[in-house]
Amino acid sequence: MTERLLPETLDFNRPFPALSRRLRLGVVGGGRISATQATAARMTDRWEVVAGALSSDPERAKARGAEWFMDPDRCYASFIEMAQVEATRPDGVDAVMITTPNNLHFPAAKAFLEAGIDVICDKPLTNEVDEATALIDLTAQTGRVFGVGYVMSCFPMIRQAREIVAEGRIGNINQIHVEFLQDWMTPDDAADAPHVKWRLDPKISGPTSCVGDIGTHAAHLASFVSGLGMTDLRAEFHVCGAPKPLEDTVFMFTRFQNDVPGTLMATRLAPGNRGGLRLRIYGSEGGLEWDLENAEQLKFYRFGEADRVISRGHGHGVSTVTERLVRTGRGFSEGFIEAWANLYTEFAMAVAARRDEVALPDDWLSFPKVAEGAAGVQFIAASVRSNEKGGEWVAI
Repeated sequence: MTERLLPETLDFNRPFPALSRRLRLGVVGGGRISATQATAARMTDRWEVVAGALSSDPERAKARGAEWFMDPDRCYASFIEMAQVEATRPDGVDAVMITTPNNLHFPAAKAFLEAGIDVICDKPLTNEVDEATALIDLTAQTGRVFGVGYVMSCFPMIRQAREIVAEGRIGNINQIHVEFLQDWMTPDDAADAPHVKWRLDPKISGPTSCVGDIGTHAAHLASFVSGLGMTDLRAEFHVCGAPKPLEDTVFMFTRFQNDVPGTLMATRLAPGNRGGLRLRIYGSEGGLEWDLENAEQLKFYRFGEADRVISRGHGHGVSTVTERLVRTGRGFSEGFIEAWANLYTEFAMAVAARRDEVALPDDWLSFPKVAEGAAGVQFIAASVRSNEKGGEWVAI
């Protein structure tokens, strides 16, 4: 009998269903974000981490794998070997998370797609636009599921904000503002830390540092909630702290579909800001504001009416669609790990549906996909071109 993961009968208006077994997840890259994502994936009760390429050194790979309670035979020193071997095992991984430095995203994702394994990859998707385009094509050719780690789009109040905009409750959008302010690079010696050095190395990080790391989160969030693609931008890169080979700050004017204007700024040198991702969208009838450091609340304004604050939870202004991503009642906080868990829950539903050959409604799952990852790479490339031209407007 062929294995079936999803229930025979699906009610797409209900919470996401349990699967018949946990999906098997592999890990490529052994840094801090891989541990964060693995914790979140386990939280969903839909994934178990079973294999990994956590280091290119064979002994270190096995030692790191032991910390993750992996079978020594499934601790690989090469993601290419991992893809080939896991694809032939009867209990091979159902999907792989890729959390390596940026320059390895493309070859790792390519290897697993070609092996027939579903992929979820950290952002930026790749360092080059042609590589991102190649992954879109390869995903289509293989028919595999490809998720991208724009986790900010998976907070419940962001999903609620997206619904409010889509329903026309703020009217026609007339401006979009987004910023991502952090302060961890303020000390002059911050760049000496091992996990920071590669982020400032163009051979590894790509042509940007701040833009590719947190600017892409801001750009994706603005388009995700507004439903409008960014079409043009003008960017200025700055090094506001100690000298560095790549920017630590960026200021942008942006333009979206329908000629909607906006602004975007990102920096790692704003003391007092740890996760200062803030989104503001205003329209002809109202507006929305959301702040990552107060992620459980969404400010919703309609001109001429009392201001509202919608809080994460069940009911009281939260839609049934958003409630699928809510785990605890109001007053019992949820945050970053839960947002990652929401991403991995939706990714699991997509992987299970592909394996079961079940067609899903287009609006059932909203996790970021490969095309959104490619849009992020195009955004980065456009920002580089604009900065090189002295901050001229360029098309994305």
